[in-house]
Amino acid sequence: MKTPQSRKKEPEKVRLALLEGAARLAAEGGLASVSVQSVSTAAGVTKGAFFYHFENKQALLDSLFNWLLEPIANRLDELIAEDPEPYGCFTRAYVRAVFENGANAAPSTRDAVWISTITDAQLRSKWADWFNARLIQHRLTDQGATLEMVRLAVDGIWLTGFAGIPIQNPQDVHDVLIGLTYAVSSPGIDPAC
Repeated sequence: MKTPQSRKKEPEKVRLALLEGAARLAAEGGLASVSVQSVSTAAGVTKGAFFYHFENKQALLDSLFNWLLEPIANRLDELIAEDPEPYGCFTRAYVRAVFENGANAAPSTRDAVWISTITDAQLRSKWADWFNARLIQHRLTDQGATLEMVRLAVDGIWLTGFAGIPIQNPQDVHDVLIGLTYAVSSPGIDPAC
């Protein structure tokens, strides 16, 4: 007599499949298209498997946000660690991270999900909390109007790229922004921390 074959349980693979499924759905149809059923179907698992990993849809979205943020946070930390100049190190890393994939690169699935988070109050708040915590962490190196303007410009560059509006001179824009992140002793530039 044959015994039924049981599928090997791989909870981390299932969790990853759920996150990837949620990311695809959010990228294609916004966060409104993400439901317990749609994510379970996209991941090829049961709703029971979904609830094993996530308490509810919001718990999934919170985990999705953290999953998307982790590689960004890690890359920023790497770039900061490689930077020999403390002043402006976080802002320089932020500029470099946005330009690494090419300012005119086609938006990725991750980019589309990031855009979706703007419409969700809880996720928007999580992003603000994370970013503000980074600014507090780097308060001795990344304060001042000039560095703030650079970070705001980089946010605009990312959003412009997502919209498909090409930057005419991306390398020049990158170089100017990076140049503004170094301490300069001239009027109008705010190098003080």
